[in-house]
Amino acid sequence: MDKEQELLEEKEGKGISFFERYLTVWVALCIIIGIAVGQWLPVVPETLSQFEYAQVSIPVAILIWLMIYPMMAQIDFTSIVNAGKKPKGLAVTLVVNWLIKPFTMLFFAWLFFRVIFGPFIPDELAVQYIAGAVLLGAAPCTAMVFVWSYLTKGDAGYTLVQVSVNDIILIFAYGPIVMLLLHLNNVVVPLDTVLFSVLAFVVIPLAAGWLSRMYFIRKKGRDWFENVYLKKAGKFTIVGLLLTLIIIFSFQGEVILNNPFHIGLIAVPLIIQTLFIFAIAYWWAKKWRLEHSVAAPAAMIGTSNFFELSVAVAIALFGLNSGATLVTVVGVLVEVPLMLFLVRIANNTRHWFPVEIQLPEKN
Repeated sequence: MDKEQELLEEKEGKGISFFERYLTVWVALCIIIGIAVGQWLPVVPETLSQFEYAQVSIPVAILIWLMIYPMMAQIDFTSIVNAGKKPKGLAVTLVVNWLIKPFTMLFFAWLFFRVIFGPFIPDELAVQYIAGAVLLGAAPCTAMVFVWSYLTKGDAGYTLVQVSVNDIILIFAYGPIVMLLLHLNNVVVPLDTVLFSVLAFVVIPLAAGWLSRMYFIRKKGRDWFENVYLKKAGKFTIVGLLLTLIIIFSFQGEVILNNPFHIGLIAVPLIIQTLFIFAIAYWWAKKWRLEHSVAAPAAMIGTSNFFELSVAVAIALFGLNSGATLVTVVGVLVEVPLMLFLVRIANNTRHWFPVEIQLPEKN
């Protein structure tokens, strides 16, 4: 193993936690545990199904809030004042995230679920799979991108700007884009259901994160909030995610046991979409001669997905045992190893970008 490889692995070890690094393993275990619970302890999903509001499982909604809130609390909207300092990097991520990615996701999902894999997937299930892919494609990454930025030596401050601007747009654009793309897939979703999902899983956690951020920074200071509070709160994200997956797969057991190879079929267009979006954003950043510390995070934001939100909205719109929810969960399954692969590509191609000159500090 050469020195550069050792340094990269050392950096990855510091940037990503044990649970995050092996998230694919934990998701696979949750699939097994969830299916086992559904088959051998059916009273669990039967009981949980009794606690619903507007077709949303209340226990799952609570777990999802536990997942999403720590991510939203990381966002510093005061950083948006710096958005105009490097407009090209912001343009790359915004155009790719909102004008390209949702539509290419719909295309790849249609191509594979309807055409290439059509003989293996019933029409009704294919429609739900495409809907789940749409929910993934319309939600750019919010939290994990800070990890990808760190691993590629990204500009942390500018990454924060990019994520904050994307989250503001998410509030207003996610619902309309989802409704448009679902309509193109002949799926009609009531407007009030979409608005409820955005309110419950975007606006409320975002407001709670912002208010708690302002309160604790004022009372305890920024250092305590970022290094103590967020680290403790972040543990709830992993716990909430894993428990949610177990519940989801306790409802999904029959679908998976009857179609075990569907997880592999679902993963194919998701992987292709991820590689395609990264290639577009990264190539664009290279053509514009952006600094690597801006180019890599800009590509990672659009490539990675806000899968927690996608899972939540899929459950709200289609239910725990739907094909749409299954697709969003498979998105979780493939994301971490795929993103680590793209981190390596970004680090190995640093020489494609202009050399960043560090000016000496003034005495």
